[in-house]
Amino acid sequence: MVPKLPFEVKNPSLFKDKSLVGGEWVEAGSGKRFDVIDPGSDKVWASAPDNAAEDVDAAVNAAHQAFQTYKKVNPRTRAQWLLKWDALIRENRDDIAHIVTYETGKPLAESQGELDYALGFTWWFAGEAERITGTIQTPSAPGRRVFTVKQPIGVAAALVPWNFPIAMILRKAGAALAAGCTMIVKPSPETPLSVLALAELAMQAGFPKGVFSVLTTSLENTPPLSETLCRHPLIKKVTFTGSTRVGKLVAKLCSDGLKKVTLELGGNCPFLIFDDADLNQAADALMALKWRHAGQACITANRVYVQKGVYDKFAEILTQKTSKLVVGHGAEKGTTMGPVTTPRSLDKALNQVEDAKKYGGQVILGGGKIIGKTGYFFEPTIILGAKKEMLITSEETFAPVLALYSFDTEEEAVTAANNTSMGLASYYFTKNIDRTWRLLENLEAGMIGMNTGNASAAESPFGGIKESGYGKESGKDVAINEYLITKTGTLTLDGHF
Repeated sequence: MVPKLPFEVKNPSLFKDKSLVGGEWVEAGSGKRFDVIDPGSDKVWASAPDNAAEDVDAAVNAAHQAFQTYKKVNPRTRAQWLLKWDALIRENRDDIAHIVTYETGKPLAESQGELDYALGFTWWFAGEAERITGTIQTPSAPGRRVFTVKQPIGVAAALVPWNFPIAMILRKAGAALAAGCTMIVKPSPETPLSVLALAELAMQAGFPKGVFSVLTTSLENTPPLSETLCRHPLIKKVTFTGSTRVGKLVAKLCSDGLKKVTLELGGNCPFLIFDDADLNQAADALMALKWRHAGQACITANRVYVQKGVYDKFAEILTQKTSKLVVGHGAEKGTTMGPVTTPRSLDKALNQVEDAKKYGGQVILGGGKIIGKTGYFFEPTIILGAKKEMLITSEETFAPVLALYSFDTEEEAVTAANNTSMGLASYYFTKNIDRTWRLLENLEAGMIGMNTGNASAAESPFGGIKESGYGKESGKDVAINEYLITKTGTLTLDGHF
């Protein structure tokens, strides 16, 4: 029986509010549940099982048992299941988008956009499944051949955030399932239901029981459950997307078992605009990058550096475009920016704005919470005269607050851009080809947008350097290798060179 939902679902079987363990829909051992809140109204609209550390072992053992047969499944069959999963998600795109909007707050058009982006991963990794290849070579020692084979590593655990609950799952699970691994997902407490919908469709697509599992949990139980997953001896791979602070804890936990880890952590990404840039091109890219999901993306622009010659002009263009945003509930027609997902984000945004004012920052648009709306709404905010001493320079914002810094020279801009412990993405806009190449090599980030804002796609390796983590997701070969081990064989031959 589907509970009364605040939106209409075309396919009621899609809505699941229990965990999936070993192919069965189950409650937490304690029977406890936690509430799921709509950020656009601050109202509870659903609930999910509040699994705890003691629920982990059964899920891991079921996934490990499933792995014993799944690892031997022909790659083409795995590819066909992935393509069927992809097709089912496409068929149910509208229902899933509504769930995402009521969990995250993002406008329906953005939720649809996330699904389109995420489906690139299921499609891409279906192709990768059949292209896992080893090597063979003739070594220096005579009468020998050395070869490698690649095999799935085992049960993988995915610890995922709330900002892109569909994309983060399909990017991780697509690679794992294509490689022949089984996976247990621990979704964020804010977004369990979209992940459970994917799990239902994975079952319908034909994936055997236990291959894809979901353990939902509350904010309170997230640390102990996650730690138990990371420490479980049958978990061989952990993939985490989230803050640098928590990523370091995950790495420490996994180091005890020498587990393979992929970490996609904080951003604090710089966005550089030079005098010779196409200012409208840069502004349009920044609009899409910064205000998407109310600024709550790890690759969003966090610090915008504008060369002095175009600073005032660019600020004018950006302010004009930003003032046209329509802030409202994600499901309301005409909304172009929704709420932030958690009340914590409101407090952080306000703190950064007040701090910027102390250092002489001029708030020329927005600057505070939106009064009179229920839900977690913050005005799209633009601050001029940003300085390196401000909190917004060193803290990842994760809210709709944008600060513009001015610079004179390329060297000055590069130094400022690189002056962060993080290195996820950097962006720049210039029509100078020599500068283009210099910036590509001189900016310290794992992904560089060159006259480009959001560049993330299934075919493009995704991952950072420095304290933004290690390992790659998506892209040819590199992403699926995160879920594989390489085994070397050396054969001695008789009667051959």
